[in-house]
Amino acid sequence: MQSLSNRAKKLEAKPMTLAERAYLPAIFQGLSITMRHFFRAATKKQVTVRYPEEQRPFSPIFRGLHVLKRDEIGRERCTACGLCAVACPAEAITMVAGERKKGEENLYREEKYAVSYEINMLRCIFCGLCEEACPKAAVYLQADKMAPPRFERDEFIYGKDRLVEPVSPDARSKRGIQLTPEQAAALAQRMAQPDFK
Repeated sequence: MQSLSNRAKKLEAKPMTLAERAYLPAIFQGLSITMRHFFRAATKKQVTVRYPEEQRPFSPIFRGLHVLKRDEIGRERCTACGLCAVACPAEAITMVAGERKKGEENLYREEKYAVSYEINMLRCIFCGLCEEACPKAAVYLQADKMAPPRFERDEFIYGKDRLVEPVSPDARSKRGIQLTPEQAAALAQRMAQPDFK
């Protein structure tokens, strides 16, 4: 078959020498490259981080551990609408909705709330679509925390006990809708009163 450009060059296979057949030149060439990089890296700044004693700085758009936010009064924002579960491409979110009973007005924001809310961290891909889908700004991925390592699979299923933000305004996540210092002080005073539930 003739080439289209008529610039074909015919090559002849030369017989390999004994050293080439033993692959010695290729091995020494690879070792020389490795040693060159090894000694060059000693003079450069180290990129290895000695975790957990030392932590690499997070990117400002890092999406870490999930948190269910509370409003300025301390009630849960989540209304169990299910949009976060529908938006999740990994199907990692499950929830069970329930109706608020009398006397629970200070615990839940709406008449409907999430009785059970679970995220399977092994399935979650931390894409942030649940955060974008939530109409009540209840789900946020924290920019300063990542899911800690665990030994058992069932420990990676996070329920409301691990996801809901603490009632204390000082212990809350730094991301999402935040309380102003005045709102935080008012909430702390309200929580200090004996009739606060």
